[in-house]
Amino acid sequence: MSRILLLCALLCCGVGVAQTQDKNSGDKTVFLTVDKNNVPVFSDNPSPGATQVKIKETSNSMLPVNPVNLPTPSFDDNPQFQVTIDKPTNEETIRENSGTIYVSGLVSPMFAQGLRVQLYLDNKLVAGPSGNANFILHDVDRGEHKLRLELLDRSGKIIAESTEITVFLHRASAISPK
Repeated sequence: MSRILLLCALLCCGVGVAQTQDKNSGDKTVFLTVDKNNVPVFSDNPSPGATQVKIKETSNSMLPVNPVNLPTPSFDDNPQFQVTIDKPTNEETIRENSGTIYVSGLVSPMFAQGLRVQLYLDNKLVAGPSGNANFILHDVDRGEHKLRLELLDRSGKIIAESTEITVFLHRASAISPK
């Protein structure tokens, strides 16, 4: 409340900073006096003992910019998607006693909204369809296994398929755990 009253008093008294423009040069002229408390007081009206101060006009506008011709990005309405298995690699040996296999796939050009990925283990659907291409398989029997990914569109149609890879899962034997 006291700040509002102080602001009103300053505006009514004309003590605030005021400026007049010199018609010839475009510079602004203000008058500076110092009150009894050594506080500078600026005014647009000359008063006894005031010093005239010229203020150079500065521009706050931006310089003109030359337009740059940027290439417009092209969007393919029907991109040719590809899906690949990144990990594990083909013919990789996995030593995992719990029988867990981590499968990580890649979709290119970019995984678009609405696409789904499903994982096949030994030609049987074991995971998916999922909104990402990372899967964890649990309690897989030891031995040789085939992995393959399929990429589905919004309607469930297969639009891409990875090449089938072979992995070898080694687990400790229940008969001879050594």
